[in-house]
Amino acid sequence: MADYTFFTNPMSRGQIARWALHEAGVSYDQVLVDWAAKPAALLAANPMGKVPTLIHHSENGDKVVTECAAICAYLAEAHPEAGLGPSADESADYFRWQFFAAGPVEQAIVSRSFGWEVPADREGMAGWGSYERTIGALEGHFEGNNYVCGNRFTLADVYVGSQIDWGLTFGSIPPNEAFVAYAERLQARPAYKAAKAIDNALIEESRK
Repeated sequence: MADYTFFTNPMSRGQIARWALHEAGVSYDQVLVDWAAKPAALLAANPMGKVPTLIHHSENGDKVVTECAAICAYLAEAHPEAGLGPSADESADYFRWQFFAAGPVEQAIVSRSFGWEVPADREGMAGWGSYERTIGALEGHFEGNNYVCGNRFTLADVYVGSQIDWGLTFGSIPPNEAFVAYAERLQARPAYKAAKAIDNALIEESRK
């Protein structure tokens, strides 16, 4: 049996989890999910019916992991042999920016895409404050660092980097120099290329 069962759809955030699985170097069985007919096994594991959903077939029994940021963090901890978790000195940046991307960045991008603007005098009530402040904070980090944890790639980069990579592709994040350079570093990774090749092939097949 493979290490993981991986419920996904290539036109989803499942691309983030696949990249993380490849970086961690673990084996997985893929289950492609049809939006109109979600498999019972997925709904049993994740009542939200969302992908990606992972089932880790561990020595201590099956463990269900959902939410892309959690999946990246879990894989780093469950497979320390991959060397992609944080050191003690890196843990502050590792957790800070991964949760920042899952919270303020996600919220800022979604709110803008729906045309929701927070009044200036009420920004303190919104976790992301404003789109401009959120993007500015993220950009500031990568102006002085090659990766989330300085000069070393970790699985936090899969999540944070996917937010930036996706945002650059679809225009929700501005093509500022720091973001573009960061995305290019990630796109050069063998695991990124291998995972994207699988999803791109599945997308092409679905269009036939």
